[in-house]
Amino acid sequence: MEHTCFRKVLIMASLYSRSNGVYYLAVTFQGKRIIRSLGTRSKSLANELVPILEREMYHELLEGKKKKNIPFKELVSLYLDADHRWKPSTHEINTRLLGNFFTKGLPENKTTRAMTVRVVNACNNWGKKNGFIQDFQKLEGGNDYDARDRVFTKDELELLFENVTPYPFNQFVQFAYYSGARSGEIRRISRAAVFSNYMIVDGKSGRRIVRLASQARKILDQNPQWDYTANYIQLTWRRNIKRLGLEDARMHDLRRTFGYNLIKQGRPIYEVSKLLGHSSVTTTERHYAPLMATEIEEFLL
Repeated sequence: MEHTCFRKVLIMASLYSRSNGVYYLAVTFQGKRIIRSLGTRSKSLANELVPILEREMYHELLEGKKKKNIPFKELVSLYLDADHRWKPSTHEINTRLLGNFFTKGLPENKTTRAMTVRVVNACNNWGKKNGFIQDFQKLEGGNDYDARDRVFTKDELELLFENVTPYPFNQFVQFAYYSGARSGEIRRISRAAVFSNYMIVDGKSGRRIVRLASQARKILDQNPQWDYTANYIQLTWRRNIKRLGLEDARMHDLRRTFGYNLIKQGRPIYEVSKLLGHSSVTTTERHYAPLMATEIEEFLL
């Protein structure tokens, strides 16, 4: 814990960190005290924020006025710089969605719109909690999206595996399908994390084990050197899909097809849930129940 005095007369301001590592600023004037979280564990960033917040907190003590909301662009910058203990992929998604929202507003695509709404509301909630804004208008529609049910047919998978270029990316696409992993989990693979029949990855909800089928293991044995950015994967995938004439095809559909085909083979939903790294079987059922409705055998009432 460290203390820094910024004024010697009447006003006492102290910057300190708590046990969780987050920095706080306390301003005291004539027996009254205000404390604000700076929302960061970075000492350098905290020091940059002090001059801004100290003056505002002083005026609040002196005049009893609530400080004004900081501009949204500034709030976004602070939010993205703060230590949320995010995975790199989570930071990339938040940066992209908030950046697009600031420049273009809400997107037309229903699913992307819902994701953007959730991210913007989370940013504003953080800003209010940490004293950067007093209040905000919550956006509606964060749960208003259509569940995606696109899966690849056998012929489409063969088309992809035989024609995607360049070759290293072709192997990456095949590995994404045969492992059922998210692209963000496998775009950079550490050989130290690969074992005989499984690998350890940093997943959406933390570190997890990916069980490797023989097809996936065979690809890894060829020693692929993947070190892809999310942007490279997106652009290379789109270029290939357009060239091959596949409609409404996304990289994540490979993962959905992986789970769908396992269920069609009769694998228990519990096993499929574990292979996909879902937090619960309920999550797997929610994603795959609509897909399996067409697979129910003929029945009479």
